[in-house]
Amino acid sequence: MLKIGKAALCQLIPHHGTMCLLDTVERWDKTSILCTTASHRDAANPLRRDNRLEAICGLEYAAQAMAVHVGLLEQGKERRLTLGYLGAVKNLTLRAIRLDDVKGALTVQAIRLVGEVNSFIYAFRVLVGREELLDGRASIFLKYLDRQS
Repeated sequence: MLKIGKAALCQLIPHHGTMCLLDTVERWDKTSILCTTASHRDAANPLRRDNRLEAICGLEYAAQAMAVHVGLLEQGKERRLTLGYLGAVKNLTLRAIRLDDVKGALTVQAIRLVGEVNSFIYAFRVLVGREELLDGRASIFLKYLDRQS
């Protein structure tokens, strides 16, 4: 599918402003999404603490990619996403300590393993170039409103 910019992808998730961490959707299909971002180097990143962005924050990047993916799949349906929850996280492997000192753009990949109406399980990876910084599996739970609401 076509590349999607920040403004359009931020419309697909409940996060706005600096909390919308992804910059672009490079490609997506029915089961996967590939996003990029440089927000990990932004001093105004809302996840930073004590001038650091810990690698565990990559989980939020992955969760946003999952939510954007679901949002793209839901386009044209008679409901809109209002809230998302990150459920269980399994097999999480961190291969970095921090993200703010990573020089290149982050690539965030999510692959849907299971999908139901309001819940999904994804495998995810966050990379810089070919170097994997973290990976794992996560479940997300979503709440929708009818578009007329």
